[in-house]
Amino acid sequence: MPSLTIENYVKAIYKVCTLQDGQSASTGRVATDLNVSPGSVTSMLKTLSEAGLVTYTPYEGARLTEAGTILALRVLRRHRLIELFLVKTLELTWDEIHEEAEHMEHAVSDFLVDRVDRFLGFPETDPHGDPIPRSDGSLPDRTSCSLAVWDMQRRFCLVRVLDQSTDFLRYLSDSGLSLGAEGEVLACRTEAGVVVVRVNGKETTLGRDVAEKILVEESVSDRGNERNTL
Repeated sequence: MPSLTIENYVKAIYKVCTLQDGQSASTGRVATDLNVSPGSVTSMLKTLSEAGLVTYTPYEGARLTEAGTILALRVLRRHRLIELFLVKTLELTWDEIHEEAEHMEHAVSDFLVDRVDRFLGFPETDPHGDPIPRSDGSLPDRTSCSLAVWDMQRRFCLVRVLDQSTDFLRYLSDSGLSLGAEGEVLACRTEAGVVVVRVNGKETTLGRDVAEKILVEESVSDRGNERNTL
């Protein structure tokens, strides 16, 4: 059975590569994600390469092999289902669950996770909107884009948050930007680096770096209006 450290590394590499559209995960980026030194990452990447979990090229970074990807998806499946379970059964908020799931994901069996999946009704996303890998390793297909580039003529629905740090999630909650919230972009001021949105009648100015971490799709009400005009 892979160690906790190995599971954390393959999960981090998977997430970094995914956010970078498949590009290699640099040692610096992985070090930042795991809060360890770049030297420790370099040493661990060599170990993972020898184990057949990554392909590692010095000064370029690492990519997961097929075996590494399978392991990473198993860990992400456990993590995201545990997060949703904590919200649904213990009523924890979305800013309280990440660290708890980080500890629990290494202690539960795939058998138990499958039972949790069935108990929750085979959900496709976790409380942050992240896709939950299925037991066969496949991922739900969902199209979304950054709030920073959303068309001002269309209402949006918030479907995923990429930054899941406690402070960031609490800031979004205080601004009314919770998962499922619908609104509209009032202004996108590129020169000032801000995006102005209105959600539930409340206007909020977001830094562009914040808006880039929020993924949205067309609101259900707008899709319904389009169908009614056909």
